[in-house]
Amino acid sequence: MSKIAVVYYSGYGHTKVIAETFADEVDAQLVEINQEGEISEGDWEILNISDAIVFGAPTYMGGTPWQFKKFADATSKIWFTRGWEDKVFAGFTNSASLNGDKQVTLIGLQTLASQHGGIWISLGLAPSNTKAATRQDVNNLGGSVGLLVQSPSDASADEIPSGDLDTAKRFARRIKQITDKFVGS
Repeated sequence: MSKIAVVYYSGYGHTKVIAETFADEVDAQLVEINQEGEISEGDWEILNISDAIVFGAPTYMGGTPWQFKKFADATSKIWFTRGWEDKVFAGFTNSASLNGDKQVTLIGLQTLASQHGGIWISLGLAPSNTKAATRQDVNNLGGSVGLLVQSPSDASADEIPSGDLDTAKRFARRIKQITDKFVGS
């Protein structure tokens, strides 16, 4: 059975809800980056022994917040020893706008995984892009590189659209299934 970790930073609680939704779906371990951009030594060990690492961060001003970037920079010690090479990786991001440059953030997360020699898992879901589509539909934001989530700027963390939460659950199951194939082979 594969081990999955979700390492994330959440500024206002919305990204944390997505991380928890994802983790609950596949029994993944959560690693929260604190307000100083740090995680504990025990958290580093969780990431090191995981078969898959899922990155989660809000999109602020077209990229990850500085706290996530500080974490990413700290992974250079692991990069130097190729400690995460051939791990499975995936990612998600959240912002107030329907687009809001989320794709740029996901590509940054994908690049981080690639620098570590990782295997990136895409969302793997067709977009819900018909005239009848609603915010309750799976992949209603049309993601492909990873999970896109939209939380209106005046919405609490409890008001994330159900379609985005359902997409997070499906993405979690996809990552689990693919990771299990890698671990089992």
